[in-house]
Amino acid sequence: MNKVSLCIDGHNIEALEGQNLLQAALDSGIYIPHLCYHPDLTPLGGCKLCSVEIKGKDGIVQSCETKVEEGMVVSTKTEAVTKLRNLALELMLASHPKDCTSCDKYLNCELQALMQYMGVAHSRLREIEKENIRIAQSDKLIKKEMQRCIQCGRCVRVCEEYRGVKALSINKKNGETYINTVGDKLMTDSDCRFCGACVEVCPTGAIQDVKGIFSKDSPRNMAMIPCKNDCPAHTDIPEYIRLTNEGKYSEAVSVIREKLTFPHSLGYICTHACESGCKRTHLNEAISIREIKKFAVENDKKETWKSKVKYNTPNGKKIAVIGGGPSGMTAAYYLAKRGYEVDVYERQKLAGGMLSYGIPKYRLPQAIVNNELQILTVENLKLYVNSKISSLDDLKDKGYNATLIALGAGAGKRPPVYNNKWSNAIDAVDFCRMANEGIAVNLGDSVTVYGGGNVAFDCARTAKMMGVKNVRVVCLEARESMLADKEEVSAALEEGIEILNSKSMSGIESEHENVKALNLVDVRGFSFSSKGLELDVIENSESKQYTDTLIFATGQQPELSDNFGVELVKGTFAKTNDKMLTSKEGVFACGDVTYGTKSVVQAIASGRDAAMNIDMYLGGDGDISEQFYERPKKNSHIGTKENFAKLKRKDIFNNGFEATEECGRCLQCDLRLDIQKVRYWVDPHYKRVKEVAK
Repeated sequence: MNKVSLCIDGHNIEALEGQNLLQAALDSGIYIPHLCYHPDLTPLGGCKLCSVEIKGKDGIVQSCETKVEEGMVVSTKTEAVTKLRNLALELMLASHPKDCTSCDKYLNCELQALMQYMGVAHSRLREIEKENIRIAQSDKLIKKEMQRCIQCGRCVRVCEEYRGVKALSINKKNGETYINTVGDKLMTDSDCRFCGACVEVCPTGAIQDVKGIFSKDSPRNMAMIPCKNDCPAHTDIPEYIRLTNEGKYSEAVSVIREKLTFPHSLGYICTHACESGCKRTHLNEAISIREIKKFAVENDKKETWKSKVKYNTPNGKKIAVIGGGPSGMTAAYYLAKRGYEVDVYERQKLAGGMLSYGIPKYRLPQAIVNNELQILTVENLKLYVNSKISSLDDLKDKGYNATLIALGAGAGKRPPVYNNKWSNAIDAVDFCRMANEGIAVNLGDSVTVYGGGNVAFDCARTAKMMGVKNVRVVCLEARESMLADKEEVSAALEEGIEILNSKSMSGIESEHENVKALNLVDVRGFSFSSKGLELDVIENSESKQYTDTLIFATGQQPELSDNFGVELVKGTFAKTNDKMLTSKEGVFACGDVTYGTKSVVQAIASGRDAAMNIDMYLGGDGDISEQFYERPKKNSHIGTKENFAKLKRKDIFNNGFEATEECGRCLQCDLRLDIQKVRYWVDPHYKRVKEVAK
């Protein structure tokens, strides 16, 4: 595009032909005050703050509405311009609250910054109190304090021009103008898509995000996308939801595969922390992100991502990975692609860790796990099953340049007082392993599972499927606070499993080294302190439950001992530093063996981190990132969708139409990041003008 030369306040600059004068000045480092103007929106010229004078033209013009011309000479700080700007700002302030400190945008407000720049503390004009500022109501996502609105119109324009929604308008009532939804509807009854664009462009505290929606502990580019931020692997969830919505399943899986090594398995069993963070939760229910992932994977007929996988040439260095679970296999996969020769030692006859031995097959078919393991077993990666490594000494003569401990947490963990060796008391991890291996277990007619997480319900439902008549789950949590997925709890109830909530074991009655009965008490609540578990017990609430088998689903821990060769913490956990190095040089650890049982997706994320750290330790740059799908520019124009705020969640998709319907519920939070940020006058960009030689 051609350029034109012009002079602003004595500075010779260049601008693109057809560009408005205000943006040309800002791009060149010359600050001109403005409020209604936004670089992504059509100039309005309403606030009058961007006023300038141009040599050879009569009067004052608005720079946002004026196109640059060759040889133009512009003055931005004349007496007439300053007088008009000050008057315009004072008119805005006449109806604006004087107490800035009570506003959540205090010290991060464009209006406040302009007041400082122009030296206008408050209006000299008569204060105006508007009647219609209370019509617009806040909701669970957007907080409205319309007494702070200066009617710049940015929110209305971004909703109409940028998003194509038109949910907001400048309304009139009793001679007053004010901004609200079209027809003064509640936001949830309007066409609003809750994308947050209006919040993003508001220059004051009139429209804000409700506190608590976004994390304050994460970088903005992550915090603004709660699902991606809360996913341990930080998968680009909005992108693959959009692609699934468009029926581009192979492209969606390409995005998923950039971060996740077991996407199909996760489609069945992921604890979906992403859904807990989903912004849509504050409207009604979260997006069915896990189900969308599963649907995309199962409908990917092209697998285009495979052609874009990068393999480095062999570098002659060897790495041992102890443990073939999700964390170990993930690290091994990325390291093998980086050119290392990787040997994985798995003590069981199948790799996969808890995917193969901890999760019941009715929840996750083994064929799916086997297929994903086959994909990960690339060239340079050798998998040795039935190979138990009891100590690092077992590997010392094999010439490895680095070793990764990824043994998981394969041992049960009971409350210390219940560590007796009762013959009919089983740890959940052992019960699940035996069930998956097809080992017959005599459970009797009644089984009690102590614990309230997904593992507890895996055990309870498996016992029921084995033909046990009476199965019950006893847990500390109240029903609404249980750690297990809601769908697991619902399925258990449908299968006739009894759930005893808000109860704790106060003791066990035994006979001939067998558990005979559980003594229970009701609890109002519980907490953990430095002393351990503290219960708020309800007096005189004792009860007794007889049982033939007791399954402890109260946690898991690694099986490391001091003889393994690395320093341990909390008895059996590998101690690591911030680079995942253990106390032994060249030996790393990742996954459950370092932090305890969390989730498969957390283990995958930990495996990725381990691969990066090991690569850097061995002289690489640690960059394991890959892009299997080249992102096009996002379409900011999302349009309207009937009854969008009230669309109900679909948990299971029978066809592509239903998948598309669920994808269409997404708020597309990531689009907000594409809206340009307005620079304040103190921005370093304005410290130096980009002049050109005349």
